[in-house]
Formats: sequence, C-alpha cells, structure tokens
Amino acid sequence: MHQSSTLALVVMLLATAVVTVVFFRRIHMPAILGYLIAGVAIGPYALGLVPDTDGTRYLAEFGVVFLMFSIGLEFSLPQLVAMRRTVVGLGGSMVALTVAATMLISFAVGLNWQSGLILGGVMAMSSTAIVSKFLVDQAQLHSAHGKQIIGVLLFQDLAIIPFIVLVPVLSLSGDAMASALGLALLKASLALALILFFGQRLMRPLFHLVASQKSSELFVLTVLLVTLGLSWATELAGLSLALGAFLAGMLIAETEYRYQVEDDIKPFRDVLLGLFFITIGMQLNFAALWDNLAYVLLVLIALSAIKFVIVLALCLAFKNERATSLRVAIALAPAGEFGFVLLSVAGKSAALETTVLQVVLAACIISMLLSPIIFKYTERIVLWFVASEWELRAVQLQQLAVQSMLRKNHVIIAGYGRSGQSLARFLERENIAYTALDPDPMRVKQASAAGESVMFGDASKREVLTAAGIARASALVVSFADTAAAKKIIAHARELKPDLPIVVRTFDDSDVEQLRQAGADEIVAEVVEGSLMLATQTMLLLGVPLNRVLAKLRGVRSERYELMRGFFPGTTDEGEALDPDQPRLQSVMLDPGAAAVGKTIDTVDVGADGVLLLALRRGGVRQMEPAPETRLQAGDVLILNGSPEALARAEIRLLQG
Repeated sequence: MHQSSTLALVVMLLATAVVTVVFFRRIHMPAILGYLIAGVAIGPYALGLVPDTDGTRYLAEFGVVFLMFSIGLEFSLPQLVAMRRTVVGLGGSMVALTVAATMLISFAVGLNWQSGLILGGVMAMSSTAIVSKFLVDQAQLHSAHGKQIIGVLLFQDLAIIPFIVLVPVLSLSGDAMASALGLALLKASLALALILFFGQRLMRPLFHLVASQKSSELFVLTVLLVTLGLSWATELAGLSLALGAFLAGMLIAETEYRYQVEDDIKPFRDVLLGLFFITIGMQLNFAALWDNLAYVLLVLIALSAIKFVIVLALCLAFKNERATSLRVAIALAPAGEFGFVLLSVAGKSAALETTVLQVVLAACIISMLLSPIIFKYTERIVLWFVASEWELRAVQLQQLAVQSMLRKNHVIIAGYGRSGQSLARFLERENIAYTALDPDPMRVKQASAAGESVMFGDASKREVLTAAGIARASALVVSFADTAAAKKIIAHARELKPDLPIVVRTFDDSDVEQLRQAGADEIVAEVVEGSLMLATQTMLLLGVPLNRVLAKLRGVRSERYELMRGFFPGTTDEGEALDPDQPRLQSVMLDPGAAAVGKTIDTVDVGADGVLLLALRRGGVRQMEPAPETRLQAGDVLILNGSPEALARAEIRLLQG
C-alpha cells in the first residue's frame, strides 16, 4: 500500500510538471512560475491531490541539490576577480543592506533577531532563472545594466551558502545556539578544506579514467556519484545536502569536463528543481493567506520597495547612469528562488513561526508571478522617469538616420548574429549595400570597429526601421529565428513600405504559414534547409549527378515551401544540361493599362498552357492560391510557375490581352 501511494505521488508530480512546462512554454513564460502555480493548485490546501508529507519534501530537496551543483559549476574565481567591483562591491552591499533593513523592520514588528536574519536572507534574493531569461530574450546580457544584474545575482548565489549553514541552528536558543553555530561553521570550514584539498587531487584523474572508457552511461553515473556522494557526506557531518552539491560543482568546474557535465546533469536538475517548486507552492495555505491578506500585501510591497530603493541608491553611488540604475533596480526587486530554499530550510528546522512563514511565502510567490509583467514594462518605466533617456534614444535614432541617409536600394538586416553576419559577407561580395540592426551594444561596438555597416537598434520598433531608411531599401531580412519578433518587424515594414520584399528565418517549418500570413515573402526554415544540405552532400559523395541532385532538392523544397515550385535560373546552372521545360518562377506586375486589370482570374485564364498561379500580392499582402473569382487590380503582382515559353505567353496575355 505504501509503495502504491508513493508511486501515485511520483506520477501525480510528473504529470503536473509535464502539463505545466508545455503550457508555459507555449505562452513564453518561465516554467518556474508554472511550477509554483501548479503546486498551489494540487497542494493539500487547494485541490488536495498531493499530500504535503516529509517524503514529498525530501524528494524535492534533491532539486536544490542539483541547483547548487550547477551554481558550483558556474563558480569561477577569475570571473569573481574580474568582476569584483560589481560582484563583491555592489552585490555584497545590496545583500548586507537588505538584510540589515529587514532585521530593523522585524524588530519593529516584534520578531526576534533570528527571524529577522532569516527573512533578510529571503528578501535579499532575486530570481536568477527569471531575470537571466529576460536578459537573454531581450539580448541585454552584455548591456551595461545586464552586467550589473549578473554580477549581483552571482553574489546572491554565493551568499546562499552561509545562510544554508546558519539557518538550521537559529531555532536553538542561548548557549546551545552559540555552540551549535560555532560547530556548524567549524564543520563547514573543515569540510570545505578537506573536500577542496583532496578533491582537487582526485577529481581530474577520476574523470580522465571515466572519460577514457568512452561510455556516456558511465560518465553520467560518475557525475551523480560525485554529486550525491559529497551531499551525503556533508549531511553526515551535520550540514546541508546543498553545501556538498555546491562543493562538488566547484571541484568539477576546475576540470576540462565542466561543460560536458553541465549538459549531462541539466535534465536531472530541471526535473527535480521543478518538483521542488511544486512542493513550495503546495505549502501555501489559502486559509492562512486569507486571514493574513493585509500582512501579505504589506510584505509584498515592502519586499519590492526596500530592494528597489537599496539597489537604485547603490547603483547611483557606484556611478552608474540613472537609466541603468533604474533597470537594475526593477530587475532585482522581485523575490527569487533561493528565498524559497531558505524558507524550506527554515520550515524544516522550525526556525520561523508558521504564520510568519506563510505570510512571507505567499508574498514571495506573488512577487515572482508579477515579475514578468513588471519586466515587460521596464523600458516604459525608464522612459517615464528618466527624461535623458528620451534624449539618448533621439540621438541614437538621429545617428542611425544620418548614417543611412545617403544609402538607397540597400538591404536591411534585422539581427547581426552568425546568420546576419554571413549574409552580410555575401552581400559585400556582390557589392550590395546593407544596413544591419542589432540590439546588442557589445556586438555593435566590435563590428563597427571592424568597419562593418552595423548600427545599434531594435528592428521591431517602427522608428528604428524608419531611421534605417526602410523607405529607400530594396529588401528586409530577419536573420534571427524569433517568430513573435519577426511578426512585429513584418507588420511595421508592411506599413512603411508595402511592396518591400521580406525574407524571414525560422527554426523549423512549423511557423512558415503564420509568417507567410503576416506578410513575409520568403521563409527559410533552418532545420529543413540543414537536412536538405545534408542529403545533397551525401548524394553528391555517392556519385549522383549534380543535375539530378538539384532536381531532387527543388522537388522537396516545392513540397516544403509553396512558393518554391520552380526556380530562378542563375550562375549555379551554367554548364548543366537543363531541361528547357524545367518549371521556373516569374513575377508579373499589372500596370494600370494591363489587359487583365478589372477581370477575374478565371476570365483571364492564367492557368492556360500549364502555367500555375502560385500567389497574388496586393498592397504588400500575399494571398496564396487566390480564388478564381478574384478581380485583378492595377498594382497586383502575380507569381507564376511554368516553363519559359508558357510564362512568356501568359505574360503577353495578362499585359496585352
């Protein structure tokens, strides 16, 4: 019976995790928020589908183990030294002042210093998972505020270690707490010294031996053994599992296998960490939340306000610009996942009163749920409060407009990553002018210094495209695979220049149709193209004639992309014995005096002689396979497919009658 209930618990948690991840991936939100909401829903205080037992919490504790292991893997002493002003200076000051301010408020409301210290540690933590995802999505990791945020988050990740050591002994009193605290610090110091001393001498030879066996199974088993073994050792020493996992990560980070280990451990970390956040949500008691709603809202406001003011003041004191300081303060103000780790440890050791824990837990959950909404409006908030930011934006747009003023018939490349840079190289070889736009200041600085035509700007903003000279451009290429951003760019481009050819890159062919409906002329799916190139090279190596390979390639593309049912002949076809009746593409634009203007498609009989009407572009909007009763207008562009002779006859019939 016990085994059955345990299996039912695991199945319920896994099913919840699967549904949560799928849903939150589809709405482009961090899965961590979904885990919290799901935990609240299935917990004993809501639907009651999963009991909040010691077994459940112990299972979830392994999520913290792998999280701390990942933090240890990312620990880099050279990085700390290089960023010491931000990490130790700004990060250390932020944590210290937040803890001090929280302790003062705790004293004022009648809590003891132990509770104040725990709550200070909880309040000082920000969400590494949510904030880093936001920075990556907005391409702001290397921006001025991005570096400041990452530096502070790095210190918070390190600060969690002493808190995890201290919190379990704070529930004791008097001499017992002092002796337990001293013993815990002594154990931690000895464990750190022994593990680092012997571990550094054993870790590299161990992984050399394991890697030489060329067994991925053995490699993963060894990683799990080291991680869980050191966690077990520190727990036997009276310390936490998380401390041992952190030390294991630190040791492996010193070897050349750290990146392989990080890839192998990621699935275990993400799954177990998800279970941890589900169990955190399960601990939220709705009755306690309702009874203490005023206190929850007060803590929520105080949490955000205190951290916001402290971070903003510190950033300004560290000579950061006002706009940068405001962005850093907004990003770090909400609660973080390590706050839940401390609350979990505090609840396990009874270091916090149940009511206090419930109030703070509810405030932290609400804070994290609101954080994506706050981040979404960060730029609007910055522009509202920092007048100079408007001037800076205006200067940037003016510089962009001046640089592109004399340029015409150029290609605008949205995004200057690897794909954008490769495209720029091809355009340069053909002496085709281009203007690249990229929101990453570091990339723009380096590329501009190398003499490349790249400018700072977000192509999804209408004013940036205008300043880049889209009215004079000959084409627009979205070189990064982000469907949502691409649709915004297409919408602005179609409004500013309806007849501009637009090429969009996407990851696979699942978004081709919606990008085409948005107004893209051509969509390149990198997964499809990669597989086609792989097949092409394989057939050529096997001795299949080039002409036949190209025919197969075009055939498959015609199935994948509706517009690629023919080809435009070019230099790649020179010297080949091409079939003169090979289908080709041709665009025919109807001038006001064209014979087909005012007639319906079926009346004109476009499909005579085997010509296929693939699409009709009107006002910059492409209609795939238009209805026969569609009446043609001046300015319409018909995209035809057929043999050269048939296309010539169709063009004469459309234009001359």
